[in-house]
Amino acid sequence: MSAGLSVRDVDVRELMDDPHADERMLARTYGRFAFVNALVSRPGLIYRRDIRPRAVAAARPLRILDIGTGGGDLCRFLAGRLRHEGLAAEITALDVDERAIRWAVAHDRGAGVTYRAALSTALVDAGETFDVVLSNHVLHHLDERDLQTVLDDSRRLLAPGGLAAHHDIARGRLPYALFSAATWPLSRNLLAESFIRVDGLLSIRRSFTVAELAAIAPRGWQVRGGAPFRIELRWEADGARS
Repeated sequence: MSAGLSVRDVDVRELMDDPHADERMLARTYGRFAFVNALVSRPGLIYRRDIRPRAVAAARPLRILDIGTGGGDLCRFLAGRLRHEGLAAEITALDVDERAIRWAVAHDRGAGVTYRAALSTALVDAGETFDVVLSNHVLHHLDERDLQTVLDDSRRLLAPGGLAAHHDIARGRLPYALFSAATWPLSRNLLAESFIRVDGLLSIRRSFTVAELAAIAPRGWQVRGGAPFRIELRWEADGARS
């Protein structure tokens, strides 16, 4: 691994996180998340493995929380798949950035997702619980202290038998090179005037490896690697170590 990717570059900051980021570029970025995440995040696998079986087995609407939802594309995807199969769910999309929540609310398109601008700790304090707590591309934004807070909140927010699963991209030379090459031809059309390409490369530099995440994960959490260059931090109430 090159020197630039051998350790997490926690000093770089994604452009869209700047409170003064260009609003038009920010909106275009949110609007392109669904396309990018469909390619790299495997939302269909998340649905088939972790959402659908629980929704089928539930005696009531499945309660799902997405932490750091961004533009809310994962929530809308899950809502659409569940509705298509006649399965009931209550989905909450949470993000601390009010700009993201405003955009997501304006582009819900009848998905019926509940959008909230807040930290996960606020939901813990309110005594809320969920059957599934998810995040996608959030872990790399966090320092070790904030990571521990999110993981602790995730467990405290789970209803009995619940699941927490946090997904991100794993750092490495190959995912960095492939993302750079794949997005370059799109930088002048589909991804033009958005932060997707630049921020995507910065996010890989900030991301964990499987070994790094396993070294700091609290007891009971499982760290998994997957394709394409994915990393998952997972806690299941029934299968976790005490």
